[in-house]
Amino acid sequence: MAIQTCMGAMMNCTMGLAPSSLVPTPKPVLTSNMVAANILDHVPMMNVMPFGMCTSVANPTVAAATAAAFGVLTPMPCVPATPAPWVPGAPTVLLCGAPALNNSSKLMCIWGGTIGFITPGQFTNMIP
Repeated sequence: MAIQTCMGAMMNCTMGLAPSSLVPTPKPVLTSNMVAANILDHVPMMNVMPFGMCTSVANPTVAAATAAAFGVLTPMPCVPATPAPWVPGAPTVLLCGAPALNNSSKLMCIWGGTIGFITPGQFTNMIP
């Protein structure tokens, strides 16, 4: 079951070493008293914060550090590079003109990582 994401949703990256928290752009729409997110909340260092250290050799800083260490993978600080919006979002739910962001959406980093959600930032009563 897909759940709408909001401020405080926890994310991870397949190339990062630590989780990070989603910071949606301020909107007049709230979910669980938190700012709701849509697929356009993908801006690095504004919406998507670093994931600790990056392990992708496609990242130039990691590649340079690894080369300097004679080929031993050397993680470097993560700086997300996410030029495209989250996919797929919720196509039937528009939030401020763009599909709402749910916890099954993914975001691609140009360094090769796939960013996904650990928690949606809100929790619904799952008891039937």
